[in-house]
Amino acid sequence: MRTRDDGWKLAEGDLLAPGLSALRRLGGGAAYEAWLCFDEVTWSPVVVKALRPSQVEDESSRRGLRREVRALATVNHPVVVRGLRDGQDGDRPHVVLEHVDGPRLSTLIRRYGPLQEQQYLPLAIDVAAALHYLRHLGWTHLDIKPSNVIMGAPARLIDLSVARPEEDARRLRHPIGTDAYMSPEQCDPTGPGDAVPSYASDVWGLGATLFHAVAGRRPFASGDPDADDVRLRFPQLVAPPAPLPDRVPPVVAEVVLACLRLDPAQRPLPHEIADALEPVLAGLPRGALAGFRIRG
Repeated sequence: MRTRDDGWKLAEGDLLAPGLSALRRLGGGAAYEAWLCFDEVTWSPVVVKALRPSQVEDESSRRGLRREVRALATVNHPVVVRGLRDGQDGDRPHVVLEHVDGPRLSTLIRRYGPLQEQQYLPLAIDVAAALHYLRHLGWTHLDIKPSNVIMGAPARLIDLSVARPEEDARRLRHPIGTDAYMSPEQCDPTGPGDAVPSYASDVWGLGATLFHAVAGRRPFASGDPDADDVRLRFPQLVAPPAPLPDRVPPVVAEVVLACLRLDPAQRPLPHEIADALEPVLAGLPRGALAGFRIRG
């Protein structure tokens, strides 16, 4: 069980693992801590995801780490963070990732509200390109959300901790992902109908993420995480998305709402999202992107 003390208490300069000197703690989740470290192999800053002390002997967490290492070794795309190496058998089981400089999309929305077109259009096209690649590779990310997108040129998709081959995703029988950004079939993979998690689930996640970026709020109200009724925990199973602001270009609104269709078969393919949005980006006033910098 995780407690407030369930972390590696490292001071700056302490070795997290051989060749990896801690610089600062970045954050973490239920099973992992993320640290910015200096790597003596690449001679540069890297991000190290290490299992928490309480999870080192937990087989489920170890299996999750192995799955992420496998995903990072398989996926090779300019919009997806790269894995550098791993240390699964050390005292602090971990994976070493490249350090991507830039603010998370979630941070920009929290600080500044809705993004400008010259911000959200490139990120949507970049992430759609990554999802197109994953679909052809036969893999799913299953956790597309603003905190897993780092803004930049290109944007970068991070955190493959629940990513898996699509054939494995289709066999899921319990919810996987982050509640507010999970497709209906991720929320209730054993529910009525034949919809199961697939690449179309990542399209839904991109739609929910893009909605948040253009509107400054999530497309669905928060559910009750403790509810026994899956429909109360996940409003996206029974409710339509909130209306988008009138200022959102019609093509963008059409793409977002198409991604959020209940039926996975009715959602666009990833490359169709990019094809629809690229003309909108190209049609921005001349100079709109000149000298543009991500705020952060």
